[in-house]
Amino acid sequence: MREVLRSIWDEPRPTPPPPARVWRDWALITVVAAATLAEAWINRVNPLFALAILPALFWRRAHPLLMVAVGFGVCGILPFLFGHSAEMSVGIFLVFLPYALFRWGAGREIVAGSVILAGRLAVGFAAGHLDVGDVIAGLIVLFGSGALGLAMRYRARARLRDREQAALLERERVRELEQVQLRERERLARDLHDTVAHHVSAMAIRAQAGLATAGSDPDSAVHALRLIESEASQALAEMRALVRILREDTPGLAEVRAMAGPSQAGPPVDVRVTGDLEDLPPQVATTLYRLTQESVTNARRHARRATRILVSVSADETAVRLRVSDDGEPGAPSEGYGLTGMIERAGLLGGTVSAGPGPERGWTVDAVLPRAAA
Repeated sequence: MREVLRSIWDEPRPTPPPPARVWRDWALITVVAAATLAEAWINRVNPLFALAILPALFWRRAHPLLMVAVGFGVCGILPFLFGHSAEMSVGIFLVFLPYALFRWGAGREIVAGSVILAGRLAVGFAAGHLDVGDVIAGLIVLFGSGALGLAMRYRARARLRDREQAALLERERVRELEQVQLRERERLARDLHDTVAHHVSAMAIRAQAGLATAGSDPDSAVHALRLIESEASQALAEMRALVRILREDTPGLAEVRAMAGPSQAGPPVDVRVTGDLEDLPPQVATTLYRLTQESVTNARRHARRATRILVSVSADETAVRLRVSDDGEPGAPSEGYGLTGMIERAGLLGGTVSAGPGPERGWTVDAVLPRAAA
């Protein structure tokens, strides 16, 4: 039991953090305010006190414990000040506060807020403002709302865990695919080596034979040169075929464009390409893809509450420029080897990579690669 209580007390606030304010908050405020005014007109009571605490709805997610204390504390002293309890519309509005507390609060905030809720009912019962039925109904409604918030909290956690697991499986699948491609490229490289070695050995033997017979039989030397020419042509043809296969497996601008669209691993990606990028050297196109892939992966992993990732690629006669930005909360990602690896990869071609907070929100990666690799 002690371990259970300790785990509840140490429960952190859920991640990702709640939205600051959405359109539903304004709609809820409007409906409750209209109901409060209508009820005040019907029952002939002053609505100003009830309307004064309605803004607690705006901060119920960011400060759930404080809003529970304010809302139920104010409504708790109403009977002592005016001789009547809160109006029905305000009582309905208060149900959203325990929901927000259990949905967005930390463990110790939930415990403290539960004490406030139970204390509010106990004070009302002791003062004679509530009977046993009211207390039981209050417990059912308030903690039922909290239980719903708790259920939504763990449902969101389970969905986040599923998305992380899906992203992890996707990364594992990509890693396995890259390993398969690497093994295939190694096999092709060995075939290329064997092809070149075979034909060069044959040409060396033909050249030695031609040199040995050049003095006594010039026709044999000419025949040897023709055989060497034939071997060289065949070697070049086979080498071109193997190199063509290797280049077809190399990612480039097409793979950058293919990143556009929604993804289960994070925000959707918007890819914008301008300029002439059709004749990029393979090593520049591959580096462009790798930098884009790493930047998008980092944005999906570290950008909190981001709604989109923008990839911009532009080119002129001398350089190719890449910018990857998101609209998440500002702040640097955790230190790691990703940015260092991008800087080193770009530096091998004579390019540069820089990263930092965006001008308004999010994180921005800028890369410049020379069109003709160094």
